[in-house]
Parts: sequence; structure tokens; C-alpha cells
Amino acid sequence: MIAHGHYATLVFDCDGVVLDSNRLKTEAFRRAALPWGEAAADALVAYHIAHGGVSRYVKFRHFLDALVPEHAPGGCGPGLEGLLDAYAGAVRDGLMTCGVAPGLAELRAATPGVRWLIVSGGDQAELREVFAARGLDRHFDGGIFGSPDTKAAILARELAAGNIRRPALFLGDSRLDFEAAAGAGLDFTFVSGWSEVADWRGFVAEHRLACVAGLSDLLGGAGPA
Repeated sequence: MIAHGHYATLVFDCDGVVLDSNRLKTEAFRRAALPWGEAAADALVAYHIAHGGVSRYVKFRHFLDALVPEHAPGGCGPGLEGLLDAYAGAVRDGLMTCGVAPGLAELRAATPGVRWLIVSGGDQAELREVFAARGLDRHFDGGIFGSPDTKAAILARELAAGNIRRPALFLGDSRLDFEAAAGAGLDFTFVSGWSEVADWRGFVAEHRLACVAGLSDLLGGAGPA
């Protein structure tokens, strides 16, 4: 049971775990890509959903290198910087107003000796600004980390620095979260309530993962199941 202090560190993904922001980011990708046409925008959205947790930098580079030539040959639209700016503008207001996971503050109070970190595919500077403005940064004494560094690189660095202390648990909602946690030797619990993984039940069953609908479920008597 997490509230009883089994883990020394809890690592949280942001979108879909701490913030109800998956859908707003999906729509932001669509809006940013629309100048290249509907087909290209739809292809980017599909790629984004299939690669949850991957940074916007990687996704937009793939969009320009692979999806635009296939879906918008001869088209005209923004380059990488323009796409990033449009996306950031579409996301910023949403992150300031989207829902926060029920039970977050209660879970923090129930784990006073446990270090908390955010390890996200979202832009690090943007995350830190949003979390500070919303008063959420106080929960994450281990720090708030994001792209352009990958989740695998962040975990390796923070483990090497002693900031992530074992035993540690990663709470995520994507395949990449699970892969990053497994690669770093962290336990993993899948958070399903806001996940965009299409067949998350099959994914959880295939890998025999612990699963909760939301963070508030970690406050019960049994812990993740």
C-alpha cells in the first residue's frame, strides 16, 4: 500500500495522470497541423496518440519528415518552429484550467516521507511554469522534468544523481511510460482513467500490470491491483 510508505520515490507522468490534459493536447496537435491540410493533421493526431509520452519535438519532426510528404505533397504550412509555437499557444491556456487528479493532495499528505517527481513528455519549462502558477509544484519535492530530454534519459540521470531513491514506482498512462519505467528498473502502475491507449485493458493484461483508474484509488486499503 503506497500510503504506508513502501516506496521511497513516486514518479508521475503529467498528462493523463496528474492533469486531465490528454484531449486538449491532442486537439492542439490537430490545430497546429491544420495549415498543412486535414489529411496531414489527422495523420499527426493518429501518430501522437500511438506514441503517447513522446515529446512534441519528436512528433513535429516526424510530421514534417514523414507525414507531410505522404499526406500533403506540394502543400504549404509552417515549419518546425511555427508548429511548436502554434502548439504551445493552443496548450498553454488549457493547462492552466484543466482538471487536476482527484486525490492528489490527499496522496501527498499520506506519503510524507516519499519523494515525488514529475517525468513527462511535455516541455519542461512549460510544465514548471504551469505547476508553479497552479500551486502544484509544492507536491513535487524531487523536481519537475520534461522534454526535450526523453523520459528514459531523465530517469537514468535522476537515478544516477540519487534523486530517485529505490524502491520507486512510476505512475503512467502510456506504453512509453511503461517502457521507460521497465528500462530504469522501476515498478509501474498504469493509470487508466484519462489514458488515450486504445486497448489499455489488453495492454495491462498482456504485461500483467498493476492498474488504477486514478490517483485517488491509491488511497484505499488495498493499493494498486
